[in-house]
Amino acid sequence: MKTDVKKLLEGVRDGSVPVEEALLKLKLEPYEDIGYAKIDLHRPIRQGAAEVIYGAGKTPEQISGIVNAMLRRGQNRILITRLPQEAAETLAESAAFRYYPEAKLGIIGGMPAPDGIGVVTVATGGTSDIPVAEEAALTAEFFGNEVTRLYDVGVAGLHRLLSHTEEIMKSSVIIAVAGMEGALASVIGGLADCPVIAVPTSVGYGASFGGVSALLAMLNSCAGGVSVVNIDNGFGAGNLASKINHMEAKR
Repeated sequence: MKTDVKKLLEGVRDGSVPVEEALLKLKLEPYEDIGYAKIDLHRPIRQGAAEVIYGAGKTPEQISGIVNAMLRRGQNRILITRLPQEAAETLAESAAFRYYPEAKLGIIGGMPAPDGIGVVTVATGGTSDIPVAEEAALTAEFFGNEVTRLYDVGVAGLHRLLSHTEEIMKSSVIIAVAGMEGALASVIGGLADCPVIAVPTSVGYGASFGGVSALLAMLNSCAGGVSVVNIDNGFGAGNLASKINHMEAKR
């Protein structure tokens, strides 16, 4: 994934972007202070992707204010995670807004065409893990990745996962989402030749301790190439998968 500044410099080099225009873009304020939020305007230049709004804990008015400021500054595509239904209703007037209630995720500006080097596969242990998985899958799609979904393929019926061996082998990155004992990540890690991002979920009975059991199991995986994000952190997994799927050789 090329950062905006790299694209800008390449444009100057090939003559498609005047030097004055490039200089103006680089001189833009690094952030905008709207009182209750400081919007990071330079994040696309540093990281190749604009700031994402975390909706939990913010009022509908605050979320709308942040969105409007970002749109005013030229950010045409915006991702809002953990977006409450009430806040989503305040944004529904925008024709470019779409809400995904299962993932509690809102998107303004639609999905881009995939430009990653391969396919990101999102697998879940059970149906109850799908809300977290959808947060991961939609995040990956928002950042320009082709996504394959393999849902309800947990180890209680291992044949369900093994019937998708071809999809697993074709993946560039796999996100394994599971609660309970969190064994799915280790099993996939033993089958795949690509990075596996494990996402423990808070799904499970009392001794699962709200996802801590799955988290510890995934951290202790004996399969090589398995990394772990926080409990229920579908966004973090989708974001990391996108970065891996857009890697460029740096010399």
